[in-house]
Amino acid sequence: MTNEERQAADPIPRDPDGLISVGVWNREFDKLYRKSDQLYHNLARGCGLSDSAYWLLYAIYARGNEASLRDLCEAYCLSKQTLNSTLRTLESKGYVETSFCEGSRKAKRVALTPAGRVFVAAKIVPASQAERRAFEALAPEEQDEMMRLIDKYVGAVEEEIKRMEGEEAR
Repeated sequence: MTNEERQAADPIPRDPDGLISVGVWNREFDKLYRKSDQLYHNLARGCGLSDSAYWLLYAIYARGNEASLRDLCEAYCLSKQTLNSTLRTLESKGYVETSFCEGSRKAKRVALTPAGRVFVAAKIVPASQAERRAFEALAPEEQDEMMRLIDKYVGAVEEEIKRMEGEEAR
């Protein structure tokens, strides 16, 4: 299909290069991401936490109230610096404690303290349940399709960024 044929068949306005027009992108697609980010930012602030602290507590909760630092870095794409800074803040609030993983002198794990479990039960668990109820508002086929499309999109963005970085290195 040529660019012209695709534009004629596609109701989404496109730029001359065939990409979705930046105006439509900014108004529609990007707006959805910003709205989602804002919802979670507001949740974090409502808990008295930074976004990274909220997500870190969420991740620890989702992993059964403890996790290795390596798993947390990988799962939430946090830098070690952000993770360590956030952990220090959560430790100062009495929500988490760190220790070495069993049998290791290097690898660390983080666990919720009793105060952290109380905080998570009051603030993180209700938000997690709300997310799952919202997801269940979609039909099972829609849930599958949403997950498939998000995964496909994120993979494509990742490839495009790698391509860009490769071009910049030349």
